[in-house]
Amino acid sequence: MKTSFFKILTVVALVAFSSCKDKAKEAETTAAEEAAVAEVTAVTYNTVADKSMVEWKGFKPTGSHTGTISVANGAVKVNDGTIESGDFTIDMNSIVVTDIPAEEKGNAKLTGHLTSADFFDVETYPTAKFEVTGIETVDGKTMLSGNLTMKDATNNISFPVTTAMDGDTMTLTSETFTIDRSKWNVKYGSKSFFDGLGDKFINDDIELKVTLVAEKAAMDS
Repeated sequence: MKTSFFKILTVVALVAFSSCKDKAKEAETTAAEEAAVAEVTAVTYNTVADKSMVEWKGFKPTGSHTGTISVANGAVKVNDGTIESGDFTIDMNSIVVTDIPAEEKGNAKLTGHLTSADFFDVETYPTAKFEVTGIETVDGKTMLSGNLTMKDATNNISFPVTTAMDGDTMTLTSETFTIDRSKWNVKYGSKSFFDGLGDKFINDDIELKVTLVAEKAAMDS
């Protein structure tokens, strides 16, 4: 019996370890900070909404779901290819589920649940916002920091990004990272808020990947 019990514990531990290893690193999360202010010489780049998005992945014991959220608008100020300040607005009404075919009932059901008061309550909080607070190089990686406001909470997060300039177009792409949704009061199925969920819980970690395409403002041409 002891041997069987030990084997079961070993399997559970390996599964848990594998699940953690497969997830992206959590963004460093701290209290909100002052927004960055660009030098007067900085050039403005306006977000191209139909080319910018946030990809997401949520987890539960039985699997995961994926999708996208649109970036509505925003702008960044750039000096010598480096972002000095900026912000962008995320349209929470644009949540799309991509792992369930659009024509299946499950797609509309999940989308409706995510936009409801259980999760992101888009009727009350139709947008989320990211405001740049700083950028620095750490261990050879460019780390972008900013205040993420979602629902009624604001926290500062830092995550790795790469930027590329192509003529009058700048593209910022983040590495995949995770945030802990409980820090933004997204409570449904969270062990951080509810006991006795058994295997009915939903992980607090949400994976995100940001793609931001911006074009040089006309007045700066």
